[in-house]
Formats: sequence, C-alpha cells, structure tokens
Amino acid sequence: MPADPAPAPVSAVPRRLRLITALMAAGLVLAMTVVAVLLKESTTGVVSFQTADQVAMIGLGLAMGAGVLLLGRSRVDADADGIRVRNVLMNHDLPWAAVRAVRFDEHSPWASLLLGNGDELAVSAVQAADGARALTAVRGLRALLADHQARHAVPEPDLLYPD
Repeated sequence: MPADPAPAPVSAVPRRLRLITALMAAGLVLAMTVVAVLLKESTTGVVSFQTADQVAMIGLGLAMGAGVLLLGRSRVDADADGIRVRNVLMNHDLPWAAVRAVRFDEHSPWASLLLGNGDELAVSAVQAADGARALTAVRGLRALLADHQARHAVPEPDLLYPD
C-alpha cells in the first residue's frame, strides 16, 4: 500500500499590496521629479535652489519610493520540511514542529501562525484582500502542518498504568 503523497509546497505573496505599493512608489518618484524640475524656477527670495538641490530631490523621491516598496516584500514559502516567512523587516525559518496552528480569523487582515512557545507570528504575505488566493494559501499551509503532525504524532502516555 503506497504512502499518501505529501501536500504540495506553498508559496504566497500579497498581490494586491504589491500592486498598490508599486503605484504609490511610482507616484512618489514622479511627484518628486516634477518638484525637482520646477524647483529651480521657484525662489523664495532668501534661498536660491541649485542643480544639486534638484538632484537631491529626485534622490529623495527614489529613496521614499524604495521605502514604500519595502512594505510589499512579504512572502511565505512552505514545504514538508518547514515554513519560511518573510515579513516587512524580519525573516523567520521555522520547522513544522514549532508550529501549533495556522490561523486566518474572519476579520483578520492576514494569516498568522500559533507557535509551540505561545507566540503568534504574523504571515503578512497571506492577506484577506487577496481573497481566493489567500484561502488557497491557508489551506495549503494547514495541509502541510496536518501532514507533518500526522507523520510525527507522539502517542499520549497511559497515565493509569505507568511502566
């Protein structure tokens, strides 16, 4: 009798958030470029702007655009070995043994992992705004966790008849 095949690996990114952050970053860069081009003509009488000021404004726009894009870098990758969660600034590489449950509450903006030590880890790559994609990712993560728990089940000790 062949063993049940392991669930498929899961990868997810926040599609809608990435689109919004890309549009916002492009708008910021465009606005700062327009300000930089028009900056030379507008003098306050006290300060006269130079070419270096224009370049600095464009550079500032690029830096702010990069900061906005950073918000959309979330990603989750999971397979039978474990789960890798990349949120805005932090990366987490966890074995399935450290995860108790995958949560995606009804009014929650994103999924989360309940860990064995009592902590909760946000999975901002799986966002409610992505609709069916988010549900597919959560179902895949839950299937991988259930498969791991079934393969590594620890029998409960019989407390009535100790050895």
